Amino acid sequence: MILITVKEKVGATPSQIKQTLLKHEQLDRFFNANFSLIKKQNEGEIKGGKGSVRQVSMIGIQFEEQIISADNNHISYQIVGNKPVADHRGDIFFCSDKGSVTPITEITYNINFKPVWWQPSFILVFFIKKDITQALKKLAIHFESDSV
Repeated sequence: MILITVKEKVGATPSQIKQTLLKHEQLDRFFNANFSLIKKQNEGEIKGGKGSVRQVSMIGIQFEEQIISADNNHISYQIVGNKPVADHRGDIFFCSDKGSVTPITEITYNINFKPVWWQPSFILVFFIKKDITQALKKLAIHFESDSV
C-alpha cells in the first residue's frame, strides 16, 4: 500500500474550501483532469457530498470516484473499481488556524492505493504527488484572487 500526503495553507475557511472542492465539474481549475458529475449526492446530504459519483478523464484514462463522506472538516472519496490503481482512497482534511485574524485553513491531502503489479511505484508517487501539490497551490491562488 502506498501513502502520499501533501499539505498546503489556504486563505479561506474550511466551509469555503469544502464547497469549492465539491463543485465536481469545476475541479479542472485545480487538477490536471476533466470531471463530470454522473450521480448526485444521496438524499439529505450536502450538495456534491456523500453518494456523488464523478467521472474523471485524464491522459486517455477514464475512471469514477465516489464521495464517501463530506463535511467542514473532511472529504473522503474512493475510486470505483481497481483501475487505474487498486484500493484507492483520498482523504482531504481541513484544519482552521484559530489564532489567525483572517481565515487560514491547513489542508492535508492523503491518498492511499495499491499500484497494479506492472506499475512502477516511484513513478506513480512522483506524478500523483506533483499533481496534488500543484492543485493545492492553484486552490490557494484561487482564494487569494477572490479576496482581492
